[in-house]
Amino acid sequence: MLKDFADLSTPLLADACVRTGTPLRVAPPGIAAVVPGHRIAGPALPVRHHGSVDVFLEAYGRARPGDVLVIDNGGRDDEACIGDLAVLEAGHAGVSGIAVWGLHRDTPELAEIGLPVFSYGTHPAGPVRLDDPEPDAAAGARFGPHLVTDRDIVFGDADGVLFAEASHVEELLDTARHIMRTEREQARLIRAGRSLRSQTAFEDYLVLREADPSYTFRRHLRSLGGAIEE
Repeated sequence: MLKDFADLSTPLLADACVRTGTPLRVAPPGIAAVVPGHRIAGPALPVRHHGSVDVFLEAYGRARPGDVLVIDNGGRDDEACIGDLAVLEAGHAGVSGIAVWGLHRDTPELAEIGLPVFSYGTHPAGPVRLDDPEPDAAAGARFGPHLVTDRDIVFGDADGVLFAEASHVEELLDTARHIMRTEREQARLIRAGRSLRSQTAFEDYLVLREADPSYTFRRHLRSLGGAIEE
């Protein structure tokens, strides 16, 4: 999956979701890779943290090669829920990356380990609580407003993290590549001296909108036959 995502980005996939009518499910803003430049792409391995590392060890037992561990720690900002040993063990279990709705610690060690970890920042203290495990903790992980299950694929890069149901991913990747090719051609033309306003016949659009206030720019772009990205 990471190979399929190699020439794409989460913004392109987000645009593809809008284009295809696929639910747009992105992580709340602020999530970032511990090591800049790291990327993740793979089937979700969801888990809900309750204050103890054993929930991760149990999840690793059902991991498939290439899975991305998705940790629901409720977006807490008072504890780090994952550190170097849990990340090392994740790599040993075949996990290809980790996305945390919460914080991490042991930043230098994580950088040395090299397994991509996405979180909302770092915190020196681990959990001091121990909640009762939820009986369905393996069924799904909350990540902001979204429920992530093992039927989802996780994508992450410098712009954030996006979740998509596996059954939609092939269409999303194909659509994202089409959008990318169109945008690259638009960028090439701008660099060659043809402005985006010229490419989009923007003056014509203003005239048409004046005559018909319901005439949207998106409708105008579609009238150009797909040569211009919406």
